[in-house]
Amino acid sequence: MKKKVALVTGGLSSEAQISYKSAKTVFNALDKDKYEVYMIDVHPTGWWYENKEAEEVAVDKADFSIIENGAKIQFDVALMCIHGTPGEDGKMQGYFDLIGLPYTSCNTATSALTFNKRYTVAVAGFGGVHVAKSLHLFAEQPLSPDQILAEVNLPVFVKPNNGGSSFGISKVNAAAELAPALEKAFKEDTQVLVEEFISGREFTIGVFKSKGITTVLPITEIITENEFFDFEAKYEGKSEEITPAKITDTMFKELTEAAKKVYDMFNCRGVVRIDFIYNEIVQKAFLLEVNTVPGQSDASVIPQQVRAMGWSLTDFYGTIIEDTLLSK
Repeated sequence: MKKKVALVTGGLSSEAQISYKSAKTVFNALDKDKYEVYMIDVHPTGWWYENKEAEEVAVDKADFSIIENGAKIQFDVALMCIHGTPGEDGKMQGYFDLIGLPYTSCNTATSALTFNKRYTVAVAGFGGVHVAKSLHLFAEQPLSPDQILAEVNLPVFVKPNNGGSSFGISKVNAAAELAPALEKAFKEDTQVLVEEFISGREFTIGVFKSKGITTVLPITEIITENEFFDFEAKYEGKSEEITPAKITDTMFKELTEAAKKVYDMFNCRGVVRIDFIYNEIVQKAFLLEVNTVPGQSDASVIPQQVRAMGWSLTDFYGTIIEDTLLSK
């Protein structure tokens, strides 16, 4: 009998547009001979399933079920494709835990922790991973640019503390640029991270665990036409993504070991994307962030890395689903 898969997409943040693109890629790749796939849209107006007649059917939040052709459909597993809240910050995971539905992403605690960039680098740094010096700002406790620059040195990155997809990020090279950068970031979040710039090459690494074995996907180097890997570079073709990256054995070893260490340290599950800056002078990988629901759209790196490993997306997503079902 086919397993019923809820492909959960949408979300309540500006990242919803990326979630829909990811869900489309995943939906097209899933083996329909093995899975009955239902696209569930978690939307500000409610949670919806669009049936074959293009009618929106409300999801029963009591047990995450739907009614189709007069029959109640209950899912075997939720495949997470929500970037941002509530799918990447632990909220949906907590709900699924309460109703007993297996899901493909990290658990509630890991999702909530890694969604907060400052807490992520603080925990990673405490665990011996190299991280940049940073400052955590709160909207209700503002600091002046002078106070900030007394703590960190230019250039810095200013970024919303929660979320991904590079919304609201600025690189600040001069003191006069700091105030507008803070205003831009605070439009996306009530918390902002100011992080010292680390010179080096940028890499992003997919990691997943199956049957207890942690696997690092082929490493991707990001070379952007813009000053940094912003939204335009990430999703609008303003960057070059080289998979597998052309790196030395030393760099490969350092990056691979760092990615595994971060994945295991945060008790990750499913596929996670971890971003690093590698400084070739000191030969060290510095953690930037952990993405527990990484992009799966045609423009995203995880599908590139899966193919570079010699897998089809169909096999890869099938492995993620089956591992989730086995571990429930």
